[in-house]
Amino acid sequence: MNLNIKSIAYWAVTMLIIVCIETINAQQDPQYTQYLYNTQIVNPGYTGSREVLSFGVLGRVQWVNVEGSPRTGTFTVSSPLGPEKNMGLGLSIVYDQIGPATESNANIDYSYSIQLDRHDISKLSFGLKAGMDVLDVDYTKLTIFENYDPLFQNTVDNKIQPQIGAGIYYNTQKFYAGFSVPNFLNSKHFDESSLEDEDLESIAIERLHYFFITGYVFELGPNLKFKPAALTKFVSGAPLQWDGSANFLINEKITLGASYRWNSSISALAGFQISQSLFIGLAYDHDTTTIKDYSNGSYEAIIRFDIFNRLDKVLTPRFF
Repeated sequence: MNLNIKSIAYWAVTMLIIVCIETINAQQDPQYTQYLYNTQIVNPGYTGSREVLSFGVLGRVQWVNVEGSPRTGTFTVSSPLGPEKNMGLGLSIVYDQIGPATESNANIDYSYSIQLDRHDISKLSFGLKAGMDVLDVDYTKLTIFENYDPLFQNTVDNKIQPQIGAGIYYNTQKFYAGFSVPNFLNSKHFDESSLEDEDLESIAIERLHYFFITGYVFELGPNLKFKPAALTKFVSGAPLQWDGSANFLINEKITLGASYRWNSSISALAGFQISQSLFIGLAYDHDTTTIKDYSNGSYEAIIRFDIFNRLDKVLTPRFF
C-alpha cells in the first residue's frame, strides 16, 4: 500500500471513530435524561449530599434500532463522612459503548461542605473527582477494504488516560445549583505517533465539558410538589445543550413529568418511591431530529437504594 492510500484509510477510519465517540451532536460524554438523580456522575460536589449511604445504577439505550448506537451504564455509591457529616466520599463508574468504541471510566469522588446558616438549611459543597479513563476500539467491528493493512492488525486499540475533575454544589431543602467540569485533561486518543513518517496533528481529543445544573421544589399542596429543573452543557466545538424538565411528586410516592432537550428530543419521565429506601425512575426520549425516521427513541432506567445511618432516622424522600 502506498503512503497516500494509507493516509486516506487512516483518516477515514479515525473520522468514523470520532463520529461514533461524539455522535451526531458532537457528544463525547454520555447524556442522561434523569440527570437530577444521577448528579454525582457529572458533579463530585453532590457526593454525600443525600446524608445516607446511597447506591445508584443507571442503564440507557439510545436511538433504538440504529446500528452502533450508544449504550450506557453507570454505577455510583456515596456516603457522608466525618463527625459533622461535612464530607462525602464516593465512587462513580461509567461504561459507554458506541459502535466499535467502548469507553469506561472509574473515579473516586470527594466533597467538603460548608454550612451557610445555623439551621443546616443551606450548604455549599466543593468536590474533586479523580480516576482513570479507558478507550477501547475494536477494529473487528469495522468493514475494512484491505484486511492486510498493518494499521488494523491489532484487533483492539486500548488507550488509558487519567481523569481529574471538580465541581461546586449549593443546596437548601428546596433549591440546588451546581457547576462542574468532570475532566480537566484534554486527553489525546489518536495522534501522529499512530503512523510512521507522517506529519499529522492530533485529531481526536477529549474536550472539556462544562455542566450547570439547577432546580427548585414548589409546594403546591400537602400531597403535591412541583419541581422544574435544568441542565446546561457546553463543549468546545459542539452546539450548546440545554435540558429543561418539569416533574410533579404525588403523595411522596409517584413522580410524573416531561423534559425537553433543545433541538434534540422530548421525553416522558416517571419515578416510583417503592419504599423509604428504594426509588425507581424511567424515561423515554422521542427524537425531534431526522434520526427519528430510523430510531424508535431512547430508553433509560435508574435504581437508587439508600441505607440509613441509624435505624431511627426517618427521611422524607429526596426529590433531588
